[in-house]
Amino acid sequence: MLFQLIQYIKFLLKSTNQHGVHSPFVYDLITKCFYDKTSYTEYNAIKVYRSKLLQNRNTIQVNDLGLGSRKTKTNIRLVNEIAKTSGTTLKRSKLLFRISKYFKPDQVLELGTSLGIATHALATGNPKANITTIEGCPEIASFSKKQLHQYKNIELKIGDFKDLLPKLTNKSYNLIFFDGNHKKEATLQYFEALLPTINNNTVFIFDDIYWSKGMTEAWETIKLHPKVTVTIDTFFWGFVFFRKEQVKEHFSIRVNH
Repeated sequence: MLFQLIQYIKFLLKSTNQHGVHSPFVYDLITKCFYDKTSYTEYNAIKVYRSKLLQNRNTIQVNDLGLGSRKTKTNIRLVNEIAKTSGTTLKRSKLLFRISKYFKPDQVLELGTSLGIATHALATGNPKANITTIEGCPEIASFSKKQLHQYKNIELKIGDFKDLLPKLTNKSYNLIFFDGNHKKEATLQYFEALLPTINNNTVFIFDDIYWSKGMTEAWETIKLHPKVTVTIDTFFWGFVFFRKEQVKEHFSIRVNH
């Protein structure tokens, strides 16, 4: 936690808002998406989905393939506890909705379904998107499948990312959300494995880039990759773009999360 606090202070000192941005692409993304204050009617569905999970006191046997939760060490967990400690927050769910609405990605991949809060937000943002989401824990996957059953455009796959990713690289994805394993080596492996799936408009979103020293090192390595042109660090998420027409540039942007 001390590491995160130090990194957050550093972030606050170097970060800016739209006024420090000269790239039209990034400026539009910040002003029309990140800072969009519209009260979308869909926000209600996002809130309801999350609220139901926060009220659910059923238990799930959790088999964590990643680093798991910092706060809970037992394998038998309450659904509402998972939603509270590991689930995407309401503000971040709304931001994911806006990102999906703004970019309108046709093909979406999510690594780490968990209870489907982020999955639901992405699907709500662009109902036409084909979303593939992967969950390593069979019990959680089974539970989330039931929660998301009415969304015919969501395909939930169960298994270890490293086993499933090679089978998915024949596709091109417009948006990939990395939210399943907060280890440096694994994050870099998934990044490399999914590079063949990018196109000029693809965005990679990495969750918790300051989770640990290792995750921050992974983030710094990703920024330096020759195929990466633009990155945006919001502290809680790292955005990666591969737009060939953009000059290589790294932004640190404050977002109310």
